[in-house]
Amino acid sequence: MNAASIEQIITESFTKVETASNFGYTFFFYGADHKRPFATLASSDNEYDRVSNLDRPGVFRLNVGVGKQTFQSLFGPNAVDVSGYDFTALDTIMPHPDYAAQHFICVLNLSAETFETLRPMIAEAYDIAKKRQTKR
Repeated sequence: MNAASIEQIITESFTKVETASNFGYTFFFYGADHKRPFATLASSDNEYDRVSNLDRPGVFRLNVGVGKQTFQSLFGPNAVDVSGYDFTALDTIMPHPDYAAQHFICVLNLSAETFETLRPMIAEAYDIAKKRQTKR
């Protein structure tokens, strides 16, 4: 899979998805709430994020903000400690290097099989964003 196909799937799978681009990222928001994205696609390094070496040809990272229970089921209750992860590894679901405390997960250059594993987690992240927006 590539970043463009993932962007297309996300924007076509859910209603009221808005995107914005900045710093080599595409941010996915529910509706007009552009405060906290439910997912992002990072396609290049920038001054704030170099940990995944995204400047390699064709490398991108999908980041998804899941619920606490899902996050802990993947990585355990102390998963905010991200030491020991190789954030340059491809097709490996990991806690986000900077936003693990906010329950974000990430994967670089995911395969179609890994995307199918993540699909319900992307839906969960979307639902969290939708609920947050409708509370306002």
